[in-house]
Amino acid sequence: MKVILLADVKTQGKKGDIVEVSEGYGRNMLIKKKLGVEATPANINNLKLQNKHAAKVAEENLAAAKDMAKQIEEWKVETSLKTGEGGRTFGAVSAKEIAEAVERQYKEKIDKKKIHLPEPIRSLGVHEVTIKLHPQVTATLRVHVGEKN
Repeated sequence: MKVILLADVKTQGKKGDIVEVSEGYGRNMLIKKKLGVEATPANINNLKLQNKHAAKVAEENLAAAKDMAKQIEEWKVETSLKTGEGGRTFGAVSAKEIAEAVERQYKEKIDKKKIHLPEPIRSLGVHEVTIKLHPQVTATLRVHVGEKN
C-alpha cells in the first residue's frame, strides 16, 4: 500500500514523502493516527499543488529578504553610550537596543534574534552588525555609537 506522509515518521520518511508500507501498518498506524493518507491520484495531485504553493511562497520570501537587505545596507543607525572622563564608556549597546533604534529611525521592525552581535558594542564609533534575514540572505547594518550627554 502506498501512503503519503502528513508528518515525519521516524522509520518511514519525512512529511510529503510517498512510501510503500504493509497494508496493516498503513491502515492501523499511519492513517488511523493521521500520520498519513492513502496515495490516491487525488491525494497525489493535492500534494503536488501544495509543493508548488510552498515553493512559490519560499521564492517570494527570498525575494522580499533580498530587497530588505538592499535597504538595510544603505541605513546608518544612531545610538549613544554614556561616557566619562577620557572617553571611557559605561554600559554597552545590545541587539535589543539596535532593533529599537532601527524601528525608531526607519519604522521597520527587525527581530533582535536576527541581529548577530558576537558581544555587545562597548566603544564609540561606527560598527558593522550582521543581520540574518533569511537562511540565504544576510545584510550588514552600520551602527554609529556616539556620546550621550
